[in-house]
Amino acid sequence: MTYAQDTASPSPSPSLSSTDTVFRSTDVMDPARSAALQVALGLEPGISAGSELPPFFHQLYFWTPVPPEQLGRDGHPGRSNSGLIPDLGLPRRMWAGGRLQFEHPLKAGVTAEKHSVVEQSERKSGRTGPLGFVTLRHEIHQEGQLCVREWHDLVYREDPSPKTPKPVPPQARVDEEEARQVNFSSTLLFRYSALTFNGHRIHYDLDYACEVEGYAGLVVHGPLLAQQLMLLAEELMGPLAEFSFRATAPLMHFEAATLCCKGRDLWVRAPDGRQCMQAQAVPKT
Repeated sequence: MTYAQDTASPSPSPSLSSTDTVFRSTDVMDPARSAALQVALGLEPGISAGSELPPFFHQLYFWTPVPPEQLGRDGHPGRSNSGLIPDLGLPRRMWAGGRLQFEHPLKAGVTAEKHSVVEQSERKSGRTGPLGFVTLRHEIHQEGQLCVREWHDLVYREDPSPKTPKPVPPQARVDEEEARQVNFSSTLLFRYSALTFNGHRIHYDLDYACEVEGYAGLVVHGPLLAQQLMLLAEELMGPLAEFSFRATAPLMHFEAATLCCKGRDLWVRAPDGRQCMQAQAVPKT
């Protein structure tokens, strides 16, 4: 994750163009994988072949494995081996946020195809040094129809310097109408990394997270926070038409978090009151 003041907003296009360089992948939406995530999140497993998947569970699929020698030091594929993401010459990668449109529910046990393009890629200078911004656009099709559109914002930056002051995170709102307290153990982070085939070491290698990347502990995945907020939004509002989220401060594995909702606004509040993520949900009408 990264801080909001260092991120860029995507400029989404309505659909993929015939002139885009499209990266295609297919996957059978294995029910067991989704059921395993339900268990990891403390939910009752209830997904079988033909079940509609909860929102954002497509993150469990469309793995792009590469051999160990092609991985970067952080456990992600090296930029030249990712097949999609350009190399901006910056070592630290963070998922800064995203936006989703849910057209039709994805079904477990059914083959789906994902089309991905790089919609935006640029390098800028920020208050904390050089920054790279990449926006990926994905479309997921199943049974001949478009089911999900997604814009996925990545930020790349240099390694932290002890002399560089850390950005001050925003304080979270305290006017929520609904709240849920959740915990993120190292076991949950490991299981989520495994289910999403996310090799980023900040989520499971404590020494690397602290000594190399300068965090206070293991970092809770931004998509995992977004997943929890989406499940809360669906519980309160019903099926979702759209969901957008932005990471604003990292949450550590030893910190309990509060998932908050008021109207269509959602956010994650850390124990010290800082805001770790903000989001907005739009229910289907």
